[in-house]
Amino acid sequence: MHIPDAIKALRAHLATIADLRATTAILRWDQETYMPPRGTAGRAEQLGTLTRLLHELFVSSQTQALLAAAEGVLDQLDPDSDEAALVRMTRRDYDRQSRLPAEFVAARARAASLSTQIWREARRRNDFPGFLPALAEMVDFARREADYIGFEDHPYDALLDRYEPGMTTQDIDGLFSRLREVTVPFVRVIVERGRPVEDGFLHAEYDVAQQRAFGVAVADVFGYDFSRGRLDESVHPFETSFHPDDVRITTRYQRNYLPSAMFAIFHETGHALYEQGIPPALARTCIGHGASMGLHESQSRMWENLVGRSRPFWQHYYPILQRSFAPLRQVELDTFYRAVNRVQPSLIRVEADEVTYNLHIMLRYELEKQLLKGALAVEDLPEAWNERMHAYLGVTPATDADGVMQDTHWSGGSIGYFPTYTLGNVVSVQLFEAARRVHPSLLEDIGRGQFATLLGWLRQHVHRHGRKFLPKEIIKRATGTDLTPEPYLQYLRSKFSDVYGVTLEEPARRSS
Repeated sequence: MHIPDAIKALRAHLATIADLRATTAILRWDQETYMPPRGTAGRAEQLGTLTRLLHELFVSSQTQALLAAAEGVLDQLDPDSDEAALVRMTRRDYDRQSRLPAEFVAARARAASLSTQIWREARRRNDFPGFLPALAEMVDFARREADYIGFEDHPYDALLDRYEPGMTTQDIDGLFSRLREVTVPFVRVIVERGRPVEDGFLHAEYDVAQQRAFGVAVADVFGYDFSRGRLDESVHPFETSFHPDDVRITTRYQRNYLPSAMFAIFHETGHALYEQGIPPALARTCIGHGASMGLHESQSRMWENLVGRSRPFWQHYYPILQRSFAPLRQVELDTFYRAVNRVQPSLIRVEADEVTYNLHIMLRYELEKQLLKGALAVEDLPEAWNERMHAYLGVTPATDADGVMQDTHWSGGSIGYFPTYTLGNVVSVQLFEAARRVHPSLLEDIGRGQFATLLGWLRQHVHRHGRKFLPKEIIKRATGTDLTPEPYLQYLRSKFSDVYGVTLEEPARRSS
């Protein structure tokens, strides 16, 4: 296909911007993994400078002129082509980013870098007062961003769109209402009537080197290409991508709790598979990465939960795990399977089970909305957090380190991010069921330790699009339906009825 010169010129300009963005990501990855603690102040300045230059270049008159010229030839292009998508998404990004002053963007990047290090030390010391000034500053940046971007109904809409384009607070409220309606009674039935689940053996001594070896082996079989990636340690597990040929993941190990690092590796591998599946033709463009954080989470939660916590998966991998770890050699497969799927209201989001996980997200979402509106003062967050933990999960943190300070997101200014985790849970099942309709033997393949069928379907229906379309459109193209929580709720009902030997029925819905 002939590519107009105007598109080529825009793409060449955007490639420089993509390189700068990748460079900032490398600096952030280094800060989370290998940077010495006293490098924080210098790194904050470096990130502030690079972020300002990146922003100024993107919102420049040069970008505006090149974009206008490219839009002038759109009628020559197939709407589904890479080139047409590049122009559409550049316009969307330009319209948003041009509302943010460069000084604001640079100051936020510097503050986020410093705040992250302050959070790390404050969490270690259980010192919320020590973290408070930095957190208050990040909340203020979020409020100012919402004001710059603009919104109609709620300031949260402006922030949510940064992570989940096309999604609104009203959409999230409706989704959470439906999930709360069904899952809260599920938790009650499981806790009150479910058969006991033994998981004490998961807290035995597990060699860290062996944990890493097992995680690497599984990630490799899932399809993670280690010649284009690596696994490191960090305080909070994450995945980052600088290019489809350089996609990195991290985890954190606990010697006395096997699932922590293992499922984190499965989770981050899902993210990495998405980024490694982006076509090379989209690299160094604004469409050369995942479409949204919610769609990204659908990939990580699919590999962590629908694959990694499934009975077929462990029918194949449990004997291998037993050979690696002596504490498991007298534990039956069914006992282990039920243990890694135990439902128990708990303090820590990243270690929460599938049924209660979304309650952790709802809590954070509600607090974020109140913070943005000024209905909740930052200094009152610990008390508000603990009250909601007790109301939603029946547990209260003994420390702020295991409570309001447990996540890194707020320290880095990622307010508006948390709902994408629940979106990921919901979409993961919707996509997985679509793949099963095409490949009815998918679970049997997983039970044989074969994952190419699932990965191939995801490559074709999700990964290859990169960010060419809004996430809602990618979901509909892949599944044939709009976003819906019903397959996810049916999955929870079926799986945990089996795990706990109870019947999980949806409560009767009142007619209006």
